[in-house]
Amino acid sequence: MRGFLTIIGLTFVSLHGATLEYLSLDDMAKKSTAIVRGRVQSCVGEFRGSVIYTHCKVAVTEQWKGASQSLVDVATPGGTAKGMAQNFSGSPKLLQGSEYVLFLWTGKSGMTQVIGLSQGVFDLKADVTGAAKGQAMAQRAATQERMLNAAGEVMSASPLEMRVRDLKARVGKALASEPAGESQ
Repeated sequence: MRGFLTIIGLTFVSLHGATLEYLSLDDMAKKSTAIVRGRVQSCVGEFRGSVIYTHCKVAVTEQWKGASQSLVDVATPGGTAKGMAQNFSGSPKLLQGSEYVLFLWTGKSGMTQVIGLSQGVFDLKADVTGAAKGQAMAQRAATQERMLNAAGEVMSASPLEMRVRDLKARVGKALASEPAGESQ
């Protein structure tokens, strides 16, 4: 019984105490297999083995990287399925009807996920003030999870906000700096 409780305790800790790899905007652009701007149409949780993934259908309005597609299925760890719920530290929550820029990665399994978990999600809102009034703004909240860079140094992801056109230009610049043949 003690061994069972230890496993349950370790599982609980692993679900709520993640360490993420810090990814710069350029890193995400280069490592992504697709970058899209789109609106979430629907989301549903389902089991994949013992893990619940929330699958969201995103209607693509702009394709910044990757093969052109009109709809993409984005899976995020955690959610609710068959009356059970799971939460994972750092996992983004995509909301039906909301518009995002998503940095995506499709693995060998064929499942498409957000790269860097919440680091790869930019929420889109119309700017209602200042010179950019009426223009779409991309916002990423600060990440509360522990993050390490490639050298093992602790990093923090502060909030990031910029016009969508500026984000698109930065992504384009990052992709243009890749040596030929290295694009994902």
